[in-house]
Amino acid sequence: MTNEEFQILVLEKLGNLEEGQKGLEEKVTNLEEKATNLEGKVVGLEEGQKQIITKLDAVVEQTTDLTEFKYEVKEELAEIKANISRIEIATADNWSDIARLKAAR
Repeated sequence: MTNEEFQILVLEKLGNLEEGQKGLEEKVTNLEEKATNLEGKVVGLEEGQKQIITKLDAVVEQTTDLTEFKYEVKEELAEIKANISRIEIATADNWSDIARLKAAR
C-alpha cells in the first residue's frame, strides 16, 4: 500500500468517525428532549425515576383504597340482600294475614 492510498484510507475512516459522532450527538439531543418534564426543564434519569416511583406509590395507595371500598360495598350489599329477604318474608306473612282477614269477613 502506498503512502497516498494509506492517507486516503485514513481520511475515509476519519470521515466515518465524524459521521458516527454526529449521529451520536443527534441521539443524545433526542434523549435530552425526551427527558424534559412538563415545565420544559431537563430531568435526569434519576429524577425521572423518582417521579415515576412517586406516581406509582400514589397508584398503589389508590388501589388499596379501592380494594377496601370494594370489600365494604360487598359487605353492605350482602346486608341489603339479607334485609330484602326479611322484608319479602314479612310481606308474605302480611299477605297471608290479609287473606285470612278477608276470608273471616
